[in-house]
Amino acid sequence: MITNKQLPSIKRMSAILMFLPLCLSGYSQFLRTSYFMEGVTYRLQLNPALTPTRGYFNFPVAGAINAAASSYSLGYNDIVDVIDNSDDNFYSDEKFRSRLSDQNRINVTAHTDVLSFGWYKGKNFWSVNVGARVDLGAEVPKSMFDFLRDMDQQDAVDYQNMDYLIKHENLEINSYTELGLGYARPINERLTVGGKFKILLGAGNLKLRVNEIQVQSDINGDPNIPSSWLNSTASIRVDANLESSYKGMKLRENEEGNIDKFDFNGFGIAGYGAAVDLGVSYRLLPKLTLSASVLDLGFISWSKGSTNYARSETNRTYYYTNYHEFEDIVQSGDVLNYDLLGLKIDDSQSKSRTTSLHSTLVFGAEYSLLNNWLVLGALSTTRMVKPKTQSELTLSANIRPRNWFNLAASYSIIQSAGKSFGLAMKLGPLFVGTDYMFLGSDTKSVNAFLGISFPLGKKKASGT
Repeated sequence: MITNKQLPSIKRMSAILMFLPLCLSGYSQFLRTSYFMEGVTYRLQLNPALTPTRGYFNFPVAGAINAAASSYSLGYNDIVDVIDNSDDNFYSDEKFRSRLSDQNRINVTAHTDVLSFGWYKGKNFWSVNVGARVDLGAEVPKSMFDFLRDMDQQDAVDYQNMDYLIKHENLEINSYTELGLGYARPINERLTVGGKFKILLGAGNLKLRVNEIQVQSDINGDPNIPSSWLNSTASIRVDANLESSYKGMKLRENEEGNIDKFDFNGFGIAGYGAAVDLGVSYRLLPKLTLSASVLDLGFISWSKGSTNYARSETNRTYYYTNYHEFEDIVQSGDVLNYDLLGLKIDDSQSKSRTTSLHSTLVFGAEYSLLNNWLVLGALSTTRMVKPKTQSELTLSANIRPRNWFNLAASYSIIQSAGKSFGLAMKLGPLFVGTDYMFLGSDTKSVNAFLGISFPLGKKKASGT
């Protein structure tokens, strides 16, 4: 938890913001393995038309706890290193470097339902939830890790003819509270429709876009004789922008005019918005059911008073007299080096801003066997996260002999790179599950779910 009213640097603030989702006991947007578990209430987050067999009351806060992290190229420990810089030389490790892609993307999400419950009123099913959520997306090019490695290995005077070009380094953080009201109803014996309307209270949003960084040097003279560098120069050219919306936060500049501090004077609501979830379930054949949903269609409008803008579009040149400043900047070892970026407050912009949520498309098909005791399912999810859309195809087998006992095993093909599997179990009020088993530090996607849900009201009537 952040307790200081004034943090010493923007670098430190960014590290805390980036690492926050990994530390939270939160609930990711959904658990794919739960989708075909009829006795599990949590599948409502995947499709508001998938009503449970009876009403429910989730234990406050601890009723739905989950956190998730994923990357197409980096393993779990790599993600922690990038975010936390826990190992200052991790970028020089050959095993780490062998896993790098040209663009390395990281997504972390966390969400907790502080309060949630649902009940039947005739054929109608109603649900209410109050939840808090954090989403993080980051993109770091391989060229940045090349730069960090080379700078770490440089001697103090070994900067002859450097030329590094780093493009497309991005960071986005979004956090908000949602107040949701859901409704579902069977239209006939085959078709059920559902939806949820959500009011959003924005806690904060940050978007950093580094379009380009170029670092160059031209040493004229003997590199072993510093006094011969009198005509040498080095330069740092940057094209980047920052947008942030947090209640009570102000960007502060140092003597050089670059941002190096965030001032916090309390926390609060920085914006308001709304969103909807829509879902449908249709029994095509006696044993075959198809379903689909779209989640988080919505936006948050951030207030002018809570919003700050910063920009860096400069070309800084260093000479013999201040060459040590150049050395200090390039040898920092930080993935997000704000001294290198040189962001300045953009006074030309003073306005509110609007951001959209990360919507998700869901398609499911299930085939029941043994009088609905065993169900085979296929689930496709496509989530429009930044910096790149995430898609997944999950195959599962579900045993559901009783409402109080459900068991599922799943295999997600894409994000796990075919190297992981999922398990979930409902036993009475307790539910535990994961889509991606943690199988070591090289695991590219991990999540875990713990839920406690109590039945509420009578079981729905047969055929409804």
